[in-house]
Amino acid sequence: MSHLLPTQRTPLTAEKNIDKKWILVDADGQNLGRLSAQIAYRLRGKHRVDFSTHQDMGDFVVVINAEKIKVTGKKLDQKIYHKHSGYTGGLTSMTLREKLDKNPVSALELAVRRMLPKGSLGRKMFRNLKVYTGTEHPHQSQKPESWTPAHRT
Repeated sequence: MSHLLPTQRTPLTAEKNIDKKWILVDADGQNLGRLSAQIAYRLRGKHRVDFSTHQDMGDFVVVINAEKIKVTGKKLDQKIYHKHSGYTGGLTSMTLREKLDKNPVSALELAVRRMLPKGSLGRKMFRNLKVYTGTEHPHQSQKPESWTPAHRT
């Protein structure tokens, strides 16, 4: 039987053994794209040594001061978000500046959502993200530990 390939097993951590932490991130002065990428990295659980792509192993992330997010260059006026109602002529477009003025939480949530996997696992991971304007949030009882995203190279 030496002609058979050795079996490779994907590590599986039981759901009850996954230790999820609560992380508090202050978005004040942070770059939108870089912060979103690091939050998505944390939501997926890629910072863990026992990471596996088919499980939700990420942490709960609470983001405060979402209205103080920064962008570089001319993105405030040149970055355009489109949505379509499904009807003829139903295309609505708005710039990043308009989106931040209307709802600053949605700009950060959308950036993170698009960096997560598509499908049911990505939707499950996205539910672990909580974004708030201002410094108040209702998750004090979970005792979130403060985390400052560092630039990864």
